[in-house]
Amino acid sequence: MSLWHVLTQHGIIQDFYGTHWLLIGLTVGVSLIGVVLWGTLSGSILPVLLKKSGADPAVSSAPFVATLVDVTGLIIYFSVAYLFLRGILL
Repeated sequence: MSLWHVLTQHGIIQDFYGTHWLLIGLTVGVSLIGVVLWGTLSGSILPVLLKKSGADPAVSSAPFVATLVDVTGLIIYFSVAYLFLRGILL
């Protein structure tokens, strides 16, 4: 969806994202996919790990998953941006 937004906005408003509009769209799109996949994996694995460790997965799962996905989501986004935009915009 984010790549689609960048592609359509580039056609409507020229130079809205600059000359590197495709790389910015790919950066946002790939990082969005990575964050969603990581959130899904951590949200399904963390309750199992908590149950095996003896903790109640229903009580402690939501805060851990939310914090974990938020922090690692920023790391994923900045890592993808660094990989795609290194030497160009960074």
